[in-house]
Amino acid sequence: MGGPVGEEELSLYDPALLLSLNFFDSPANFNPRISAAAPGEVWLKVRPLQTGDFHRGFLQILSQLTKVGDVSLTQFLNRFAQMRASGDYYVTVIVDTRYDKIIGSATLVLERKFIHGCATRGRLEDVVVDDTYRGKQLGKLIVVTVSLLAKELGCYKMSLDCKDKLIPFYKSIGYTLEPGNANTMNIRYEATTRSIGRNAAGAGNQPEDTEPS
Repeated sequence: MGGPVGEEELSLYDPALLLSLNFFDSPANFNPRISAAAPGEVWLKVRPLQTGDFHRGFLQILSQLTKVGDVSLTQFLNRFAQMRASGDYYVTVIVDTRYDKIIGSATLVLERKFIHGCATRGRLEDVVVDDTYRGKQLGKLIVVTVSLLAKELGCYKMSLDCKDKLIPFYKSIGYTLEPGNANTMNIRYEATTRSIGRNAAGAGNQPEDTEPS
């Protein structure tokens, strides 16, 4: 991808966390076996979101998932700084290093609770992989990566919302439906209302395909 990046980029979280993940803890079946540390092709890299990823097509990959809007570099860096300061956002990306281009992403959001002894729940958000990279198990890889990251960070459970046709995919990597709690309800706010509090985080949608590639 074109565009300048800073000489010293910041990561959203410590990249060493990804190296500590044990992919044998996941029921997901990879064939051939891959992991965040060894994603298959030598030109693939799994890492935290970085400040320079604005220029590597991060927002463009998100636009394959949902409407992103006209986000400036300043807005991107401000939101990055807010997420990094909170310590509760783990946006993880896959990079095609041949082109220095973001080709996949998923987000783990930590919810701090009073229940369960002040436990933490993880939420899976904004899963997307570039359509042109199908067949490399990257959708499964990015989801399993952030799911194992939630476990590593001490979450008591990981939750997600998805369309009906994605249920078999998520079941295959260890997620289960909760009886009596299989519906998702939302209240959406008009853009004029959201503009009053621009720092509020937006709600993402899940991918349309039967597997996030």
